[in-house]
Amino acid sequence: MTIDTTQLLLLTDLVAVLPAAVRLQRLVNSLRAHFACGSVALLRLEQEHLRPLAVDGLTSDALGRRFAVKDHPRLAAILARRGVTRFPHDSPLSDPYDGLIDGHAGQPLPVHDCMGMALNVEGERWGVVTLDALDIGRFDAQAPCELEQLASAIEAAVRITRLEAEIRALRTTGWSAPASARTALREDNEIVGQSEAIVHLLHELRVVADSELPALLLGETGVGKELFAHRLHQLSRRVGKPLVHVNCAALPESLAESELFGHAKGAFSGATSERPGRIEAADGGTLFLDEVGELPLAIQAKLLRTLQNGEIQRLGTDRPRRVNVRVIAATNRQLRELVREGAFRDDLYHRLSVYPIPIPPLRERGNDVLLLAGRFLELNRGRLGLRSLRLSAAAEAALRRYRWPGNVRELEHVISRAALKAMSRGADRRDIVTLEPDMLDLDEQDAPASEEVLAVPRDPGTEVLPALAPLHEMVAATQRQAIQQALVLHRDNWAAAARALGLDASNLHKLARRLGLKA
Repeated sequence: MTIDTTQLLLLTDLVAVLPAAVRLQRLVNSLRAHFACGSVALLRLEQEHLRPLAVDGLTSDALGRRFAVKDHPRLAAILARRGVTRFPHDSPLSDPYDGLIDGHAGQPLPVHDCMGMALNVEGERWGVVTLDALDIGRFDAQAPCELEQLASAIEAAVRITRLEAEIRALRTTGWSAPASARTALREDNEIVGQSEAIVHLLHELRVVADSELPALLLGETGVGKELFAHRLHQLSRRVGKPLVHVNCAALPESLAESELFGHAKGAFSGATSERPGRIEAADGGTLFLDEVGELPLAIQAKLLRTLQNGEIQRLGTDRPRRVNVRVIAATNRQLRELVREGAFRDDLYHRLSVYPIPIPPLRERGNDVLLLAGRFLELNRGRLGLRSLRLSAAAEAALRRYRWPGNVRELEHVISRAALKAMSRGADRRDIVTLEPDMLDLDEQDAPASEEVLAVPRDPGTEVLPALAPLHEMVAATQRQAIQQALVLHRDNWAAAARALGLDASNLHKLARRLGLKA
């Protein structure tokens, strides 16, 4: 592919109506085809990290990784220079993608070519594009010049994608968050995931965030309810005001009223001064009531008054105070059942659940488990000072099979524990450390039904046959397993999975919905 042909392809995509992810993916695909290299990655600079937005030729977890610039000298060198930076094959600087080249994962890469270029948008450093090759001399003296020629088209694609994102935000919420809010969204509260369940949820959050209505986050333990509460606040018009987090399960019943509503001096033994409560601290902003189902009934009545009238009354006073707070509540319990049992007020439940938002468990998020694993792998690589930390293909499959009763929190602990176990077994920090299934310590009893044995053999020595599952259930389980495997092989690309399975794409989507694999 000549440089003119590649430029034409990139320019054609600039005027085409394409989703942002598709536009950027086609960009890296074209670059990899032009330079005939092992991998290409487009990474955005966010604070002190580089986040991959599109990759071609890297392992499945690469998009979930966040590369700290200070930990990766090659990326730091690319960011610090103008134009193209090319590294010799014998450069002593470690490469961030060692062990992550698709099809060569786990093999040390002591000799390979690498080059990259910093990208600027509107006069500011936006990120980098990197190219890696496994063979010496892939990037000759002419390659940096060719990449430089493509710089304008690459930066134009990035700029268009950024503008389209801002336009979508305006159409969805009718307002544009200030720069400080956009920065906050990129800091510590990033939501990693590309599954349809998460994409739908993030869209729902953008719509709900701009309203002043209470929101109720529902989900199992470990799904990240606090993270989504932060996202709601950061997308709302209250983003410049405080977000006050209250863990209702940790409030002692004797102090709950004082903690939430404040108290006057002398209101109780030890109240030596007047003190505002958490609700007043959130005035003008957002109050996040985590595990709201644990609130004592007496406190629920006072909270209802705040939601209805915007008033609070400090313990030990008769004078009400006006407050303006937006309440976001979260629970892993079935509040309807608590209402029926008399443990939760019916009127408060209806006030809080004006807009209930279910958060999907990890087992329903498909390939997101590998993206999240990539995030935790890179975190642990940095903590332990490793050259590279990755999953074997068998370990990836084990993560996909597991049901994750503890969700994202459990995944984080599994990866951290496995990394430590690898070190305890004598792994060298200078090598590419590969985590195998036995290091993950996953309970096979929590494998999904689709992985279970579908046909039970005849029990020797007896004429009684064990009970079989109904035929339609066995067929459905087989279909479910085939679709999941196709999606793993094709990285959640539904069109490619449909072709591999010999199905029309629309029929595959219908079948997946019927089998419970899609919403």
